[in-house]
Amino acid sequence: MKSELKLKNKTNNLGNDRKKNYTKSNIKKHQKKATKSRSKILMLSTYPPRECGIATYTQDLKKALTNTFQESLDIKICAIETDLDRHSYDYAEVELVLNIDNVESFVSVARDINSDENLDLIMVQHEFGLYKNNLELFHTLLNIIEKPIILAFHTVLPNPNPELEKEVKNLGAIAKTITVMTESSADILIKEYNISPDKIEIISHGTHLVNHQKKDSLKEKYNLTNHKVISTFGFIGPGKSIETTLDALPIIIAEHPDIMFLIVGKTHPTIFSEKGHAYMDFLLQKVEDLNLHDYVKFVNKFVPLPELLDYLLLSDCYIFSSKDPNQAVSGTFSYAVSCGCPIISTPIPHAKEVLKLGNGLLFDFGDSNQLAHSVIKLLNDEHLMEDMRLKNLHNSAANAWENAAISHAHLFSRHTQKPLTYKKPRIMLDHIKRMTTDVGIIQFSKINAPDSASGYTLDDNARALIALVDHYKITLQKSDLVLIRTYIRFILNCQRTNGEFLNYVNEHKEFTKQNNDVNLEDSNGRAIWALGYVFSLLEEGIDINETLLLNIKWAINQFIPHINHYKSPRALGFIIKGLYYYNTKAQDAEVTIFIKNSADKLVRLYEFHSEDNWNWFENYLTYANSVLPESLLFSWKATGDLKYKTIAKTSLDFLLSKIIKDKCLKVISNKNWLLKDFEDSNTNCGGEQPIDVAYTILALKQFDLVFPKAGYNEKMELAFSWFLGNNQLNQIIYNPCTGGCYDGLETHTVNLNQGAESTISYLLARLVFEQ
Repeated sequence: MKSELKLKNKTNNLGNDRKKNYTKSNIKKHQKKATKSRSKILMLSTYPPRECGIATYTQDLKKALTNTFQESLDIKICAIETDLDRHSYDYAEVELVLNIDNVESFVSVARDINSDENLDLIMVQHEFGLYKNNLELFHTLLNIIEKPIILAFHTVLPNPNPELEKEVKNLGAIAKTITVMTESSADILIKEYNISPDKIEIISHGTHLVNHQKKDSLKEKYNLTNHKVISTFGFIGPGKSIETTLDALPIIIAEHPDIMFLIVGKTHPTIFSEKGHAYMDFLLQKVEDLNLHDYVKFVNKFVPLPELLDYLLLSDCYIFSSKDPNQAVSGTFSYAVSCGCPIISTPIPHAKEVLKLGNGLLFDFGDSNQLAHSVIKLLNDEHLMEDMRLKNLHNSAANAWENAAISHAHLFSRHTQKPLTYKKPRIMLDHIKRMTTDVGIIQFSKINAPDSASGYTLDDNARALIALVDHYKITLQKSDLVLIRTYIRFILNCQRTNGEFLNYVNEHKEFTKQNNDVNLEDSNGRAIWALGYVFSLLEEGIDINETLLLNIKWAINQFIPHINHYKSPRALGFIIKGLYYYNTKAQDAEVTIFIKNSADKLVRLYEFHSEDNWNWFENYLTYANSVLPESLLFSWKATGDLKYKTIAKTSLDFLLSKIIKDKCLKVISNKNWLLKDFEDSNTNCGGEQPIDVAYTILALKQFDLVFPKAGYNEKMELAFSWFLGNNQLNQIIYNPCTGGCYDGLETHTVNLNQGAESTISYLLARLVFEQ
C-alpha cells in the first residue's frame, strides 16, 4: 500500500507539473505533430527474448505492421518484466522497460510516455495474470498516461464476480478502444460488463502465411515416414490436458498402429519457476505406464517458427485438449488452422466459433474415449480430412498477420487521424519459377501448388514474357533468360501456318478443342504485344540467339495481314501496343499504317458510343478496360495524331472516375459488368481480378509519362495498394510468403489459389515502380 501511495504521489506531482507547462508548450507541440505524418505507437507487453505467448504475439504483430506500413507507422515496445524474469532486449525495438515489481519503474515509464511529444498512441496487450501481483499500480499507470490507450484483451472471463466486473469496467473506461479476438469475447463484454459495442473492435488472432508443401516430404525430413501424425504444440502445463490424448492413444493404436503423437513445446516458464518439470514428468510416466514409447515423440524445446510450421504442415490432425472452458482464444489453435490441419478440439469459445462450418470436430473436456473415436473417424476418411484442410485454409486467410496488421493500422489511423502508406514487398520470382516447366508457365494452381493438369495458355505465357523481360531489365539476372526463352518458344509454337495463334495447350503439349469454341482475337493480340515488346528491347541486353530474333520478326509479319479483320476492341488495343514497340526497332512505315487503321477503329467506336456522361468505347465497362485508352496513347506516339491523345486522356479519366472511390480502387467485376444506364450494376459483387488492376497500373504509368502533372502517379500508387489490402475487404491479395498472388477478390472472401494470370499480373504491376 505504501508503494502504491508513493506512486500516486509521484505521478500526481508529475501530472501537476505537466499541467503548469501545458499552456506555454501546447501550441509548439501541436505544430510539431502537425508536420509529423508517421504515427508512433507504443505497445505495452511482454516481448522476446521472454518466452511467453503474448510476447510472441506482440512480436508477430509488430513485424507485420512494420512490413506493411513502415513508412507510416513507427512501432515501439515497452517490455514488461519482473525482478525474477529480466532480459536483455534489442533496444532498436524496445524503447522502455516496465518492471512491475518496482514502483520507481512505473514512475519512470509514466514520465517517459507523457513527455514523448512524438508518441501518438499506447496499445496495452492485456492478460489478467501478467499484472496480478501489482494490479493497483498497473491501473494507476494507465490512469495517469495522457496518451490515448487501446486495450487488447487476450482473455475475457464470463460470469464475473463483483471485483472482476469492477476491474474490467475500470479498464474499459480508461481505453479509447478495446480489441478482442472473437465474437464471443465481444458478446461477454457487452452483456456481462456493460461495455458499449461502439468501443469494441474484433480483430482475430493473426496467423502465419505458409508455403504449403507435400506431407510426405516433410515427414521424411523429420523421420516420420509411414506414420499418421497427430500433434499438439505450445508451452506445456496442466491446463493443456495432454494426458487426455495419451489416454486415448491405446484405442487409436488398435485401429491405426502407424499413429505418432507429436508433443511440441517445453514446460511453461512460469510453471517451471513454481513447480519445475512436475507436469512433464507426469506425462513421461504416463507414456511409460501405457507402453506408448513407439507412439509418442516429445520435441522438448521452444521451437523456431519455420520448424513449428513444418510440424503443423506434416500433421494429419491437430489435437487441442485444453481443459479451460473460459479460454477465449488460442494462438496455437489459430496456427494449426492456418496450416490446413484438420482440428479436433475441446469446446472452448474460440474453437466453437472457428469450427462451426464443419472444418473440425469437438469433444468434451477430458473425454479420452470421445477423442479417440473422433481421431479414428477422421483418419478413416480421406475426403473428410481434405475437406477440412481446404475449409481451414480458406477460413483462416482473413486472419493472416498481414490482415491483422491492416485491421490494427486502420484502428490506429482513426485515432491519430494520420494516413496510411503501404510498403511495397520485395520482388521475388519463387512462385513464377515453381509454375514454369520446360514447356511454359502452367495455367492454374491449387493454393500454391501448380496444377499441371490445367495445362498452359498463350495468354499466360505472353504476359509472363513481358514480366520477365521487365525483371531482367532491372536485375540483369542470367536465370531470367532461361524463362524468357521458354516463354518465347511457347508463343512461337502456338502460331499456325496461317499466321494466327492458338491459345490452349494441355499438359501433354497438345492443342485442345477449347481453341475451336472461343474467340481467340484477344489472345492473338496479347501474343503480338509480348513479341513486339521483347523485340523492342533486344538491343538493351536481352541475350537470345539470332534465330529466335528472326523467328519473332517473322511471326509478327506473318500475323500483320490479319489485323484488318479484327473487331475486338481489346485485341486491337493489345496489337497497337505490340506494333508500337516492334516499330521502335523495325521502323517500318507499313506497320505505322496498321497502327493507324486499328486506332481509327477504336476512335469510331468511341464516337459512336460516347455521350456527355459516358466517355467510352462501348455501352458497358468489362475487363481490361484501361488497355483501350492506353493503346490510343501509343497510337498518338506512333503517328502524332492529336485526336488519339485527346480521346485517350478523356476516356481514361472517365474510367478512373468509375473505379476509384473513397481512396480505394474497385475494378469492374467479372461477375457483373458496369452497364451504361445502370450505374449500380457493379456494386459490391466481388469478382475483382488482379489482371485488371495490373492493366490499370500499366496504363497509369504511360499517362504519367505524358501528363506528369495530372496526378496519375498518385493514382498508380493507390491502385497498387489494392494488392496490399487497400480494397473492399481490407485483405492482402499478394502472398509475400510464396511470391504468388491470389486469384481474385470476392464479395466476402479471397480466392486463395495462386494461378499464373494473377501472379504474373502482380509482378507486372510491381515492376512498374522499379522502372
